[in-house]
Amino acid sequence: MIKITNSISLHEDEIKEHFIRSPGPGGQNVNKVETAVQIRFDAGNSPALKPDVFARLRIIAGHRMTAGGLIIITANSFRSQLRNRQDALDRLVELIRKATIVPKHRRATKPSRNARARRVETKKKRGVQKKQRQKKISFD
Repeated sequence: MIKITNSISLHEDEIKEHFIRSPGPGGQNVNKVETAVQIRFDAGNSPALKPDVFARLRIIAGHRMTAGGLIIITANSFRSQLRNRQDALDRLVELIRKATIVPKHRRATKPSRNARARRVETKKKRGVQKKQRQKKISFD
């Protein structure tokens, strides 16, 4: 079990791993060993995720989630397959953790009368200051 939060845990069977050849540094090793990992998590059919968490996850995941609700994360930062695997899992866990946070509802507010008056007053002062910088044109 992979623990996300106190209430959400994923079973290892829900995450599919696929190892691929990694681009970047690695010398001769890069052409022989499949060190990069691509993990796939079917968030749409996961019993651990509630519909509201899934809806937020869809927004947060962006291009990493397919239309069918499948999250695909590729990790190839490290030369080691084990470290790339752990990196991909950590990124998936962090993604789901962010989706569990319910955003705070924003209340629309209006500026007070004094705040509006202060704003207009500073705009007037600024206008006067700019007016004083202008060259005076005389038609004499």
